Amino acid sequence: MKKLLFALLVFISPAYNAIAQQRSVTVHDPVIIRQDGTYYVFCTGNGISVFSSTDLVNWKAETPVFAAPPEWVKKELPQFRGSMWAPDISFYKGNYYLFYSVSAFGRNTSCIGLAMNKTLNPSNPDFQWTDMGCVIQSIPGRDNWNAIDPNLIVDENGTPWLNFGSFWGGMKLVKLKDDLRGIYTDPQEWYTIARRFRDPFTDDRNAGAAQIEAPFIYRKGNYYYLFVSWDKCCSGVNSTYKIAVGRSQKVTGPYFDRDSLDMARGGGSVIAMGDSLWAGVGHQAVANFDGTDYMVYHGYDLKDNGRSKLIIKKLGWDSKGWPYVIN
Repeated sequence: MKKLLFALLVFISPAYNAIAQQRSVTVHDPVIIRQDGTYYVFCTGNGISVFSSTDLVNWKAETPVFAAPPEWVKKELPQFRGSMWAPDISFYKGNYYLFYSVSAFGRNTSCIGLAMNKTLNPSNPDFQWTDMGCVIQSIPGRDNWNAIDPNLIVDENGTPWLNFGSFWGGMKLVKLKDDLRGIYTDPQEWYTIARRFRDPFTDDRNAGAAQIEAPFIYRKGNYYYLFVSWDKCCSGVNSTYKIAVGRSQKVTGPYFDRDSLDMARGGGSVIAMGDSLWAGVGHQAVANFDGTDYMVYHGYDLKDNGRSKLIIKKLGWDSKGWPYVIN
């Protein structure tokens, strides 16, 4: 579940082999991509916030993706207020596609939208975001899942899938049409790939104890790795956010953790959590630049009143193929 953005000053000591973000950046739910030597971070914010950097250290605020919410948002979610959440950016078939979330906070009245651009460089004459509407919608009383926190994964056959979800009935995976603009329907393919259990009699408006969100699938070698965030986000110094992972040789799962527990049955191996510096960390994304894997996420700084800050760290892989955060 997301809240309004938190102002922050970002610094991670290079003594811990992390990348030092040395400029003020407002960030929540970050995702990262690179085009022509420039890195772009997209994150939760009014109109979707965007930052650019050529060195992963000094960040420049760019114009948000949207000056105002698309017209369809007002129609489908008249109660929508505030930020657009948890974007996901991908280069797919020659264009850049941005999935994003709009929701009524605390309910699963939500939609996942899609926008497209030929380039991420605002100086390019072809730069123009085109909104393509709602891809998936969840409705209270009808759906026991929440259409937010999207992530696109293209499998080994070139088939696009969208994994998404927050609390409720867990993380879902659905096959998309080739143009990404809707669910593939011949036939529809839906999978529950991760969940944490809740009392089935809990009011549908209450996520209960099933605190899991922000799925992100990353393909490496013979495996698909599913990263998720557990526990409480968005609560400053009281946040307990943490990152867990499982893996599968099939994009549709099942995803098992280090102890062979199915993530759809509550499994998951924690690889990052709060410590003496951070109250909690989460909402992760993974990218590879020049042969090195990086994880980007946000953390709640215990030394700065729990403000949410950007964290970028390298990912290592042990002898059994499991990821770990290089501290």
